[in-house]
Amino acid sequence: MNPTYDFTGQVAFVTGAGSGMGLATARAFAASGAAVGLADIDLDAAEAAATDLTGSGHQALALACDVTDEAQVAAAVDRTVDAFGRLDMAYNNAGIMVPPTDAAEEGAAQFDRVQTINLRGIWASMKHELRHMRTQAGGAIVNCSSLGGLVGNPGRAAYHAAKHGVIGLTKSVALEYGPRGIRVNAVCPGTIATPMVDAMVAGGELDRARAEAGQAIGRLGTADEIAQAVLWLCSPGAGYVTGVALPVDGGYTAQ
Repeated sequence: MNPTYDFTGQVAFVTGAGSGMGLATARAFAASGAAVGLADIDLDAAEAAATDLTGSGHQALALACDVTDEAQVAAAVDRTVDAFGRLDMAYNNAGIMVPPTDAAEEGAAQFDRVQTINLRGIWASMKHELRHMRTQAGGAIVNCSSLGGLVGNPGRAAYHAAKHGVIGLTKSVALEYGPRGIRVNAVCPGTIATPMVDAMVAGGELDRARAEAGQAIGRLGTADEIAQAVLWLCSPGAGYVTGVALPVDGGYTAQ
């Protein structure tokens, strides 16, 4: 049974909200009473999700947003505040995975693309969320790192570099903005059953049985389980928690 939260009157902003963990988290915020800005590079996916939420009586706004473009990030955050009046919570989730690559063979273009989306995208999102939250003297931000932010993995140097960077950003901003009433944490998902992971399995990049065996719990995680971790980090129940990189990985990083 999942805990319940009351975010009535509060506003959340989620990137990568069109599918997977972002969509699950946007739905969970809405189910808990928050108005939600759903930002995604795939506007059709964001609109479909927002339409579903508004059809169920929730407040939701679809936003086109490529997190590699800081102006688009700023506009998406500003539109959320314009529509709903404030910003209380954010889950910076947008990210990509690329095929495993030998570190001696990886091209600069691929390395830069991974950093630009997975690291700079979170930097830009936090920057513009903080602009609004600091005027309220309060708020909670959760950044999506990964088990790849806590460990290394052969063939994944660029991805793990970015995800380690997310944790560094999170800790530094948590220290800077804690005195201003803003908490900043990271969630570190393990292998989660999402469309991205499904594509990795289909493309031969990931062996599902081996991935399941690598978790102490013996299965992949679900997007809803990540959403619940994010909601807890945004809730008063985590009011004394900031600067944390929380593994939600079925025990993978306990090894």
